[in-house]
Amino acid sequence: MKQDKFSSRRTVLVMGVAAVLGTGSMSAMAQTTVKVDGSSTVFPVTEAVAEEFQKSKKNLVRVTVGVSGTGGGFRKFCRGESDVQNASRPITKAEIAECQKNGVPFIEMPVAYDALSVVINPKNAWLQQISIDELKKMWEPAAQGKITRWNQVNPAWPDRAIKLFGAGTDSGTFDYFTEAVTGKSKASRGDFTASEDDNVLVQGVSRDVDAIAFFGFAYYAENRDKLKALPISWKGGKAVSPTDETVINGTYQPLSRPIFIYVNANAAKRPEVREFAEFYNRNASKLVKEVKYVPLPAVAYTYNLDALAKNRVGTKFGGENLVGVTIEQLMKLEAK
Repeated sequence: MKQDKFSSRRTVLVMGVAAVLGTGSMSAMAQTTVKVDGSSTVFPVTEAVAEEFQKSKKNLVRVTVGVSGTGGGFRKFCRGESDVQNASRPITKAEIAECQKNGVPFIEMPVAYDALSVVINPKNAWLQQISIDELKKMWEPAAQGKITRWNQVNPAWPDRAIKLFGAGTDSGTFDYFTEAVTGKSKASRGDFTASEDDNVLVQGVSRDVDAIAFFGFAYYAENRDKLKALPISWKGGKAVSPTDETVINGTYQPLSRPIFIYVNANAAKRPEVREFAEFYNRNASKLVKEVKYVPLPAVAYTYNLDALAKNRVGTKFGGENLVGVTIEQLMKLEAK
């Protein structure tokens, strides 16, 4: 079976870890390990960075990249169990309080923009675009057990069962999608196939003509031959497809969003963690493009490096998702 690019990179990381296990003492490993966890959406970027960083260090530093989802990752991060947190949404007020309680200061770093994509099976012949209102009717809590067929969402669609796939409830993608679509984070029907592993969702939709799912753009881009991304309309506007151009010009809304890493400021006192964060921001623009996300303007990465150098901790988002924020608006926010 052919491995996708993300799976291949995962294999490289595991092999890198095995090499270190075979050659170093336990104490040496503890000093030269960077632990990353969190979002599956941010995973492709961080995995690419980790692979290149390990090469640059001749595998003397290992980087482990877990996928617990944004929420699950923040629980570990705020307990001091990871050095870097991948997050597909900003840190919440509850997570900020937990980090403060445990003495974990953090440096917030936006690293890319993602076009959260709504995808269907390519053999679906009746659906050419979808509105946020139609998605709400499909996904809101009141739809559970009631909205089960396509024609219940739109009478023009066929009388066929809807097969719903979506990010797991610990995912920042789930948080963002529900806030953008239903109006409240985590407000969703529960009778759908959920997974923190986006590859599971890809497989579900690719095998069922009646399926629909949402996840980060990188997983759609990697599987274009198996999936069709739907243009999205919002507030009566024109339906817009997820592309680099529509994310950059701010027209793909409200499902465009910044994605982040958070660096434990205490852990950043260790050379390997600081060097990894520096390497991340110096190479992000190239590697973000490689995994099909949209890089931020160069000034954003310079700002992140300055925040690291000056130990500028905290968040610019006030513990909330800001739905519909464009790259231009993010840069103004970061400049404050």
